[in-house]
Amino acid sequence: MIAATVDVHRRVADDVAAAAPSGGLVLDAGCGTGLLAAEIAQRRPDLRVHGVDLEQAMVDVAVDRAERAGLADRVTFTVADLADLPLPAATADLVVSTASMHHWTDVPAIVTALHQVLRPGGPLWIYDIRWAPSGAVRAATAAAGRRTARTLVRTGAFPVALFQRLVV
Repeated sequence: MIAATVDVHRRVADDVAAAAPSGGLVLDAGCGTGLLAAEIAQRRPDLRVHGVDLEQAMVDVAVDRAERAGLADRVTFTVADLADLPLPAATADLVVSTASMHHWTDVPAIVTALHQVLRPGGPLWIYDIRWAPSGAVRAATAAAGRRTARTLVRTGAFPVALFQRLVV
Protein backbone atom coordinates (compact mmCIF):
# COMPACT_ATOMS: atom_id res chain seq x y z
CA MET A 1 0.00 0.00 0.00
CA ILE A 2 2.92 2.39 0.63
CA ALA A 3 4.09 2.13 -3.00
CA ALA A 4 0.52 2.75 -4.16
CA THR A 5 0.34 5.84 -1.93
CA VAL A 6 3.55 7.20 -3.47
CA ASP A 7 2.11 6.52 -6.94
CA VAL A 8 -1.14 8.30 -6.10
CA HIS A 9 0.82 11.31 -4.84
CA ARG A 10 2.58 11.49 -8.20
CA ARG A 11 -0.75 11.23 -10.01
CA VAL A 12 -2.34 13.90 -7.82
CA ALA A 13 0.67 16.20 -8.28
CA ASP A 14 0.29 15.83 -12.04
CA ASP A 15 -3.45 16.62 -11.80
CA VAL A 16 -2.82 19.69 -9.62
CA ALA A 17 0.04 20.90 -11.82
CA ALA A 18 -2.26 20.75 -14.84
CA ALA A 19 -5.16 22.57 -13.16
CA ALA A 20 -3.80 25.14 -10.71
CA PRO A 21 -3.81 28.75 -11.92
CA SER A 22 -0.49 30.47 -12.49
CA GLY A 23 0.96 31.84 -9.26
CA GLY A 24 -1.79 30.22 -7.21
CA LEU A 25 -1.97 28.82 -3.70
CA VAL A 26 -2.69 25.11 -3.28
CA LEU A 27 -3.87 23.83 0.09
CA ASP A 28 -2.80 20.26 0.88
CA ALA A 29 -5.34 19.21 3.52
CA GLY A 30 -4.05 16.38 5.70
CA CYS A 31 -0.54 16.78 4.28
CA GLY A 32 1.16 14.13 6.39
CA THR A 33 4.89 14.10 5.69
CA GLY A 34 4.66 16.68 2.91
CA LEU A 35 5.37 14.32 0.02
CA LEU A 36 2.50 15.65 -2.09
CA ALA A 37 3.28 19.30 -1.31
CA ALA A 38 6.87 18.79 -2.43
CA GLU A 39 5.78 16.94 -5.59
CA ILE A 40 3.44 19.79 -6.53
CA ALA A 41 6.05 22.48 -5.87
CA GLN A 42 8.67 20.63 -7.92
CA ARG A 43 6.32 20.37 -10.90
CA ARG A 44 5.13 23.98 -10.73
CA PRO A 45 7.73 26.50 -9.48
CA ASP A 46 5.15 29.30 -9.79
CA LEU A 47 2.84 27.78 -7.15
CA ARG A 48 2.82 28.18 -3.40
CA VAL A 49 1.71 25.13 -1.42
CA HIS A 50 0.43 25.19 2.15
CA GLY A 51 0.08 21.88 3.98
CA VAL A 52 -2.04 21.38 7.07
CA ASP A 53 -1.96 18.33 9.31
CA LEU A 54 -3.23 17.54 12.79
CA GLU A 55 -0.01 15.85 13.92
CA GLN A 56 3.07 17.89 14.87
CA ALA A 57 5.38 14.95 14.11
CA MET A 58 4.08 14.76 10.53
CA VAL A 59 4.51 18.50 10.03
CA ASP A 60 8.07 18.31 11.41
CA VAL A 61 8.93 15.71 8.75
CA ALA A 62 7.18 17.79 6.07
CA VAL A 63 9.12 20.94 7.00
CA ASP A 64 12.38 19.00 6.90
CA ARG A 65 11.47 17.52 3.49
CA ALA A 66 10.74 20.98 2.06
CA GLU A 67 13.96 22.43 3.46
CA ARG A 68 16.10 19.57 2.11
CA ALA A 69 14.48 19.96 -1.32
CA GLY A 70 15.08 23.73 -1.34
CA LEU A 71 11.34 24.44 -1.38
CA ALA A 72 10.87 26.12 2.00
CA ASP A 73 10.33 29.53 0.38
CA ARG A 74 7.19 28.25 -1.43
CA VAL A 75 6.02 25.33 0.70
CA THR A 76 4.77 25.94 4.24
CA PHE A 77 3.09 23.77 6.83
CA THR A 78 0.79 24.33 9.78
CA VAL A 79 -0.43 22.08 12.58
CA ALA A 80 -4.20 22.48 12.72
CA ASP A 81 -7.52 20.69 12.71
CA LEU A 82 -8.98 20.70 9.19
CA ALA A 83 -12.35 21.66 10.65
CA ASP A 84 -10.79 24.83 12.10
CA LEU A 85 -8.33 26.06 9.49
CA PRO A 86 -6.12 29.03 10.38
CA LEU A 87 -6.39 30.48 6.86
CA PRO A 88 -8.41 33.49 5.70
CA ALA A 89 -11.54 32.85 3.66
CA ALA A 90 -11.16 32.52 -0.12
CA THR A 91 -7.35 32.30 -0.16
CA ALA A 92 -6.69 28.90 -1.76
CA ASP A 93 -7.01 28.49 -5.52
CA LEU A 94 -7.21 24.69 -5.28
CA VAL A 95 -7.68 22.38 -2.30
CA VAL A 96 -6.53 18.79 -2.43
CA SER A 97 -6.57 16.02 0.14
CA THR A 98 -4.95 12.64 -0.35
CA ALA A 99 -5.48 9.50 1.76
CA SER A 100 -6.87 11.54 4.64
CA MET A 101 -10.68 11.54 4.47
CA HIS A 102 -11.03 8.02 5.88
CA HIS A 103 -9.49 9.43 9.10
CA TRP A 104 -11.82 12.43 9.41
CA THR A 105 -14.19 12.23 12.36
CA ASP A 106 -16.42 15.13 11.20
CA VAL A 107 -16.52 15.06 7.41
CA PRO A 108 -19.21 17.78 7.03
CA ALA A 109 -17.30 20.24 9.24
CA ILE A 110 -14.06 19.62 7.35
CA VAL A 111 -15.63 19.91 3.89
CA THR A 112 -17.33 23.14 4.99
CA ALA A 113 -14.03 24.54 6.31
CA LEU A 114 -12.18 23.56 3.12
CA HIS A 115 -14.82 25.30 1.01
CA GLN A 116 -14.49 28.43 3.17
CA VAL A 117 -10.78 28.83 2.38
CA LEU A 118 -11.30 28.04 -1.30
CA ARG A 119 -11.68 30.90 -3.76
CA PRO A 120 -15.08 30.93 -5.53
CA GLY A 121 -15.04 28.41 -8.36
CA GLY A 122 -11.85 26.71 -7.16
CA PRO A 123 -11.78 22.91 -7.13
CA LEU A 124 -11.82 20.75 -4.01
CA TRP A 125 -10.43 17.31 -4.79
CA ILE A 126 -10.44 14.52 -2.23
CA TYR A 127 -8.42 11.46 -3.20
CA ASP A 128 -8.80 8.52 -0.89
CA ILE A 129 -8.85 4.77 -0.84
CA ARG A 130 -11.52 3.40 -3.13
CA TRP A 131 -13.22 1.66 -0.25
CA ALA A 132 -13.46 4.75 1.96
CA PRO A 133 -16.55 4.49 4.12
CA SER A 134 -19.59 5.31 2.00
CA GLY A 135 -20.92 7.37 4.89
CA ALA A 136 -17.92 9.69 4.52
CA VAL A 137 -18.59 10.11 0.81
CA ARG A 138 -22.28 10.83 1.47
CA ALA A 139 -21.35 13.30 4.22
CA ALA A 140 -18.91 15.12 1.91
CA THR A 141 -21.58 15.38 -0.76
CA ALA A 142 -24.18 16.65 1.71
CA ALA A 143 -21.77 19.24 3.15
CA ALA A 144 -20.94 20.51 -0.33
CA GLY A 145 -24.64 20.94 -1.07
CA ARG A 146 -24.28 19.46 -4.52
CA ARG A 147 -23.54 16.23 -6.30
CA THR A 148 -20.05 14.84 -5.83
CA ALA A 149 -18.30 13.45 -8.89
CA ARG A 150 -16.42 10.22 -8.19
CA THR A 151 -13.66 8.88 -10.44
CA LEU A 152 -11.66 5.73 -9.85
CA VAL A 153 -7.91 6.30 -10.00
CA ARG A 154 -5.43 3.64 -11.09
CA THR A 155 -1.81 4.11 -10.17
CA GLY A 156 1.30 2.24 -11.18
CA ALA A 157 1.09 -1.21 -12.71
CA PHE A 158 -1.53 -2.55 -10.28
CA PRO A 159 -4.52 -3.65 -12.42
CA VAL A 160 -7.23 -2.48 -9.98
CA ALA A 161 -7.99 1.12 -9.04
CA LEU A 162 -7.12 1.43 -5.35
CA PHE A 163 -8.05 5.10 -5.07
CA GLN A 164 -10.92 7.37 -5.96
CA ARG A 165 -11.11 11.11 -6.56
CA LEU A 166 -14.11 13.01 -5.29
CA VAL A 167 -14.74 16.42 -6.78
CA VAL A 168 -16.70 18.09 -3.99
